[in-house]
Amino acid sequence: MAAREGRHQVVVIGSGFGGLFGTKALKRADVDVTMVAKTTHHLFQPLLYQVATGILSQGEIAPPTREILSHQENARVLLGEVTDIDLTARTVTSQVLGRPTVTSYDSLIVAAGASQSYFGNDQFAEFAPGMKSIDDALELRGRIFGAFEWAEMGAMRGDNVDHHLTFVVVGAGPTGVEMAGQIAELANRTLKHDFRFINTRHARVILLDAAPQVLPPFGHRLGAKAQHELEKLGVEVQLGAMVTDVDERGLEVKDRDGTVRRIECMTKIWAAGVAANPLGRTLSEQTGAPLDRAGRIGVNPDLTLPGHPEVFVVGDMIALDNLPGVAQVAIQGAKYAAKEIRNRIDDRPPQAPFHYHDKGSMAIISRFRAVAMVGKLRLTGVLAWLMWLAVHLVYITGFKNRVTALLHWAVSFLGRGRSERTTTEQQIFGRAALKRLQGGAADLVSRPGAYDASRALLETTRRAELEAQAAEEARLSDENRRGVSVDR
Repeated sequence: MAAREGRHQVVVIGSGFGGLFGTKALKRADVDVTMVAKTTHHLFQPLLYQVATGILSQGEIAPPTREILSHQENARVLLGEVTDIDLTARTVTSQVLGRPTVTSYDSLIVAAGASQSYFGNDQFAEFAPGMKSIDDALELRGRIFGAFEWAEMGAMRGDNVDHHLTFVVVGAGPTGVEMAGQIAELANRTLKHDFRFINTRHARVILLDAAPQVLPPFGHRLGAKAQHELEKLGVEVQLGAMVTDVDERGLEVKDRDGTVRRIECMTKIWAAGVAANPLGRTLSEQTGAPLDRAGRIGVNPDLTLPGHPEVFVVGDMIALDNLPGVAQVAIQGAKYAAKEIRNRIDDRPPQAPFHYHDKGSMAIISRFRAVAMVGKLRLTGVLAWLMWLAVHLVYITGFKNRVTALLHWAVSFLGRGRSERTTTEQQIFGRAALKRLQGGAADLVSRPGAYDASRALLETTRRAELEAQAAEEARLSDENRRGVSVDR
């Protein structure tokens, strides 16, 4: 789809819940929509932990954005990480492997989401991956299943393998609880017959959090219930425990009484804290809108920026009315912004200020165990688990993905198998290797100018090599030298 002259141009930044639902909400509007995103897929982030623990494949929770929007004629998708927004010029600059693209807009929806926060200790990321992307989930899958493999090899040699069989999850929010529960299920149920020299049921799964309870947003009763269910699975829940250092072989923890102790473990998962996308700071510097401690930007009640009614910010990036960082906030905010853009084009009056409709919160602990909070209703156990399955099935994008997810859930929850256990060294070490390059992945490709300058020389050299090889092949055939012994 090429931009049409004179037609209202909408740029949407991000392909997450806010970006996708905002784009789709403009399907019948008299606008051209350009979605700019740093990935080619729409990520159903709440199920990342199931990719990390081998229940689902990445394709089931991350369908291609182009496929989703292929029938929306007024939408196009542009791959690139947005590095700058110029509110005066009304342009968005994105880059792929160092190659910039500038896109103009009349209206802008910023739904760039959030990243993992290490509370100022970004060096922890090298040894404790977060849970924000497909790359994170695949790396963690390799680390988790790889830990059992390393333990088996060590036990075969007679080594102490306790540090390989210790898994630490930092953060007792929904992601941390779900991850800890699934690792415990892996050790106690899925893998219990697969090894010869280790007993996977002896694995330690530790859930750490500096907070005094599990799942604080769910309230005391559901938090206590979740902790009880985790402990029944064998998870060690350690609260009031703040992580002060992380290295390759373990981490240090400071307890509420000031005691500092060390936990030896190879596999660490960071599920504590989020930081808004750095674009929030870019927008704040140009508008004077305040940022909170997590980097979220203050917006007007209609989700626009001060002095820039053409710019909407939605989802995890905004600081408004203590809204939680959940998918529904992004979805509802994006739909609100899209409707406001349509109203302006059609000369209709503006909407009332944005109001979030809380549809509840849920967290799965293990099979048949979950907690759910919907309005004043509090559910636990099998009923909450079934509700969790139904809600997540509805929000998975695409009929095919819903069917395959349901089949994989049946295999994992009714049986004991996991259909996605394939891991590679590249999954585990690829991220660290790229970070050691000054320019990241851009260092692995030629700049256009450098490539053009060297291509002619490369072609000449390669042509000479191919011609010499062809001549030698012909000589061997003409002289019947194939298969003839060569004197040495």
